[in-house]
Parts: sequence; C-alpha cells; structure tokens
Amino acid sequence: MTKKIERIHWPDAPDVWMPYAPAIKVTGGTQVFLAGVTAAPVYHSHPHIPEEFESMPTDMEGQARETLENLRKGLESVGATFADLVVANRFLTDLSQQDILNKVWNEVMGENKPTTTTVQVMQLATDPRCLLEINAMAVID
Repeated sequence: MTKKIERIHWPDAPDVWMPYAPAIKVTGGTQVFLAGVTAAPVYHSHPHIPEEFESMPTDMEGQARETLENLRKGLESVGATFADLVVANRFLTDLSQQDILNKVWNEVMGENKPTTTTVQVMQLATDPRCLLEINAMAVID
C-alpha cells in the first residue's frame, strides 16, 4: 500500500497560523524514528568534549537552523524529507524563545507541519550551550 499522510484540522477550526497539525492520519508506509538532534555536531565524542561544540551558534535562530539541518540530514539518510515527518518533540531551555523557533520552523516546514509537543527543560544533555533539541518520527514509502 502506498504511503498517504493526511494533516487533519478540526471542522470548526478558526483560520489562524499554527506551527503544527492537530492530528495526522497515516496509511501505508514504514515508520522511521529519528534520535534527538541539537545544533551540535551529531557525531561527537562520548564522553563529551566541550571544544567539539565551539562552532555551534549561540542564538536561538542560529541553533534552530542548525538543528533542523541536522534533522534534515537524518531524514535524507532514510530517503525522507520534512514532508514525511508526522511527529516532532521540541525541547527548549527557554520557552520565551519559541516564537523565534516557530519563525524558522515555518520557513523550513511550509505547509507540511508534523504534530508537535514543545517542552521547556532545564538543560540538554549534549552541551550546556544547547538551546534546542528535536526528536521526530517520519513515515516513508
């Protein structure tokens, strides 16, 4: 069966911009789970070496762009694109920065927005300078 992703909105939904779809219905396809990515290099030493993260942007817009680029690379590695995303969990160290993330998110996702959950956390595991982490699930043919 060929994959079909339907982004569902409630019948009485007002005409407002949202960074996510309230529901997604998928038929066919194969599920792909993507590990959390940040603006840090995906491939880095463990235990962490702080110097490996020095090229990371320090602002939310820069980190959002780099994080989504790392997510894009993960999607491409399985033959997927952002249009194949169905779930994305977004972890921010400062929710007051969410509007900046949403601006970049909208540029990258366009009309193909996944369902999302956005949560504020104290700190991300990769490096204390990380402001954002995203993990996701996609469906491919």
